[in-house]
Order: sequence, then C-alpha cells, then structure tokens
Amino acid sequence: MRVATAQQAPAYRAPRLAGTQTPNLNGIWQALNTANWDLEAHSPGPSPFPAILGLYDAEPPGRGVVEGDRIPYQPWAAAKKKENFEKRLTRPVDLKTNETTGDPEAKCYMPGVPRATYMPYPFQIVQTPRQILIAYEFAAARRSILMDHKPKPLSDTWMGWSTGRWDGDTLVVDVTNQNDKTWFDRAGNFHSDAMHVVERYTPIDATHLMYEATIDDPKVFTRPWTIKMPLYRLVEPNAQVLEYRCVEFSEKFMYGKFLETSIK
Repeated sequence: MRVATAQQAPAYRAPRLAGTQTPNLNGIWQALNTANWDLEAHSPGPSPFPAILGLYDAEPPGRGVVEGDRIPYQPWAAAKKKENFEKRLTRPVDLKTNETTGDPEAKCYMPGVPRATYMPYPFQIVQTPRQILIAYEFAAARRSILMDHKPKPLSDTWMGWSTGRWDGDTLVVDVTNQNDKTWFDRAGNFHSDAMHVVERYTPIDATHLMYEATIDDPKVFTRPWTIKMPLYRLVEPNAQVLEYRCVEFSEKFMYGKFLETSIK
C-alpha cells in the first residue's frame, strides 16, 4: 500500500526592492485590533462620560496581543498602571500635571513605539536600501530607520532612535532613547526611559505583515515581553495616509484654563 505524504507549502517570498535582495515593504499598512484600548485581553467598558456620550467612545472587547496574556509588571508598576487609568483624562492645569498625569493620546502627543503601529490609523512605509521612513497618520508622527550605519543617539525623544537590519526576510528594528512620557494604550500601560524595543516586520503574503515587538524595561517589568499582531495592506486604489494634525482638537483640553481666562 502506498501512503501519501503531505508536502509543506513553500514559505512566502516577498517581492524584492529594486536593485536589492531584501523584501519590498513599501505600502500603506494598518492594524485592525483593539490594542490601542488595552494590549491585554479586556471586556467591553463604558465611555468615560456615559451620561453625555452614551455609547460613543465606549471600549470594545478585545482578545489581547500580549504573548502569555499578561504584562509582567513589578508590583509598584502594576499599581502605577491602575492609577494611570483612573487619571487618564486628567486635565493638565500646570506643567507637572501635564508631564506626569493623563494619556498622551488625549493631548495629541507623539505616540511612541510600539503604540504608533497599532493606533486605529494607517501608516506608510517608504523604503530605500539605506533608510526606511515610516509616516503615521496620527499627529503627523514619523521616524527614520537607519539601515547602513548606527550613529550615537543625540537625546531621548518621543519616537526614539531606530536602527534596522535584515534577518532573512524579516526587518528587525532596534528602538532606543524614547522618553518616559508615552503610554502603550488607553488602559494606562506604561514604561520608563530605560525601555528598549525590538520590532520584527515579516511579510507573510502579498497583503499582510506579521508584526512583533519585544519590550525590555528593567525599571518597570520583571522580564522582557512581546506583543504580536498582523498588519494589513490597504489595497484600495486611492489608499493614502491623510493629514491628521490633531493639535487644534486638543487645545481646549490642554489650555482651556488659559483660554477661558483670556476671554474674561
């Protein structure tokens, strides 16, 4: 009797960037999940002001994107995360409050890495052999990934310092020198200025990338941990990253105290 043996399908090989042997990641991509609400699995929840908003801005349920399901906080940091959530919409009345309290998204601040990837807006990858630009719709954020050299970072910034390399068909990006003012999501998950992020972008077919980000921050977490999710290519003929400069929409929240005083 002859026994049929199953043959494994060959691994996907992405189209090459012209003049190179590296995958072409150029395109507009977007995450389709609830990670910006909460990286961990979560139940649905009401909007911050249900009597006014009803269902608007209510939190949808999500299965989570953290491998192992839980973020490994140190005890003090778990308490801080809970406090962050409770004070996520605190109105900044002075510099100290602004820098230490409230979700930076509400203030239209740069989202940082990895949050910029899974906010509910598209982003565009523009790739050359020496450098890769990622332009995000939210707050006109952007960053450059240096592929051919690794100069010393000048200072900490909202989007950090990114250098890249290829591991087969996977783009591996080291992100360092982010400040401690960004959050991972609206649930108050946070990090310190010691955070080191290693991202992996792997083409799995013509319209999907698998995205992984490993977070290492010994000041806040007991060990490194990883998030993982697919990214979807926008394939409609008129796909583009539109301009979403949200500063003007956050001005009253940020500076209402001063605007109200000036009106009087």
